[in-house]
Amino acid sequence: MLQAPPGHILLGADHRGAPVTLPLKMANRHGLIAGATGTGKTVTVQIMAEAFAREGVPVFVSDVKGDLAGLAKPGADKDFLTKRASDIGLEGYGPEDFPVRLWDFYGEGGLPIRATVTEVGPLLLSRMLDLNDTQEGVLAIAFRVADEDGLPVVDLKDLRSLLNHFAEQRAELSAMYGNVSPASVAAIQRRLIQLEDQGGDLFFGEPALDVRDLMRTARDGMGVQNVLKADRLMQAPRLYGAFLLWLLSELFEELPEVGDPDKPKLVFVFDEAHLLFDGASRSLLQKVEQVCRLIRSKGVGVFFATQDPGDILDGVAGQLGTRVQHALRAFTPAQARRVKAAAESFRPNPDFKTGDVITELGVGEALVSTLQKKGIPTPAARTMIRPPASRLGPLTATERREMLRADELAGNYAKPVDRRSAHEILAERAEERARAAEQAESAKARQSRERKTKKRRSTRMSTSERMLTQATRTATSTIMRELIRGLLGGLKRR
Repeated sequence: MLQAPPGHILLGADHRGAPVTLPLKMANRHGLIAGATGTGKTVTVQIMAEAFAREGVPVFVSDVKGDLAGLAKPGADKDFLTKRASDIGLEGYGPEDFPVRLWDFYGEGGLPIRATVTEVGPLLLSRMLDLNDTQEGVLAIAFRVADEDGLPVVDLKDLRSLLNHFAEQRAELSAMYGNVSPASVAAIQRRLIQLEDQGGDLFFGEPALDVRDLMRTARDGMGVQNVLKADRLMQAPRLYGAFLLWLLSELFEELPEVGDPDKPKLVFVFDEAHLLFDGASRSLLQKVEQVCRLIRSKGVGVFFATQDPGDILDGVAGQLGTRVQHALRAFTPAQARRVKAAAESFRPNPDFKTGDVITELGVGEALVSTLQKKGIPTPAARTMIRPPASRLGPLTATERREMLRADELAGNYAKPVDRRSAHEILAERAEERARAAEQAESAKARQSRERKTKKRRSTRMSTSERMLTQATRTATSTIMRELIRGLLGGLKRR
């Protein structure tokens, strides 16, 4: 009878019929699931998710092809699955369903996942926007200004308003932080439009995802399997890679240190992992390596699924304790070098040549090495992967809708919230400046009118003033004539 010892999950049976297992205590040492298209990587991810669920470990997995959502439904009684179970000595095999929560970046086939622009930060946002180093620097300054000025940057309209404000204050900011090119600001604004066209505006906003909601267990103690619908997201590969790295970074930032627990708090499966590394900047690659190295102490295991093990950054590949290598083909010299490199990553097995076996593996077979006691890797084991108990295939649209209606978290995430943030604050400030300018202009015009009125009054007399002035002049002239006449007369008499 094939079964895993306590504290292990069963992956399959080796060529001698012995169980091939992964110790739960070593599952946070990360892993790799690699192999050419059609060799069984997705099924391996599925049976590992099932095994973790049984042990009460939540899993987050990106579902690129749509098949992994089938974890929510019991599998069909198919002859080839029953035969596989019989061949490896797996007793008690039968259909089984698992607790699944559906997520969707776009909010169409699952609960929407949202984050604020501030949470994503300038580094990952630059990756999403495909910015060059200069533009990335300008974006970093914009985030700094928003932080210092008390401007919450929640969604893309907040970011656009911030960049407009940034452009208006360019001269002052350039003196403080270095040259801020108008061309760079304009380029970022154009890239924001492209990001919106890819659906990025649906991701940025609130309520933001609480990563603790990814770490729930069901009432029966099984770990909830969080399945991200990623078929549409895959059409924007940079957005896909940056989004999943953001999620991994959020787990790293939010979770407490737990050391080496008896089993992981969460297992994170990153499908099409090469999209994380392709064209990434040096700073981003350093962040990936840092997060993978340190998140182990948070109790999170990260498994990368990809076609070519060479897709994984060397600094990350060196941290992967579990390796599941499905078949690779060697039709060209370049492919032969890939096979050789993959074989050299395993501890040798004296029973066979690893390089030869990699090219001979059939569908559902894999070379497996895991960490055992004291973190020592096992020799490569040619393994027949166990059959899945859940459905091999996607959910129907009706099944998805029913699951979403019944989800207890639907009320937390279904409706977006638009609170007062940078866009509104900057608009209010602009209105205040406009009112102040209008009042200043009005006061200036009023003062000008008053000065003109006073001037006219000083140079022009009213009718009564002219009459009074004329009367005064007449009286004065009469008095003067009489006075002069009197004086002259007096002189003559003498």
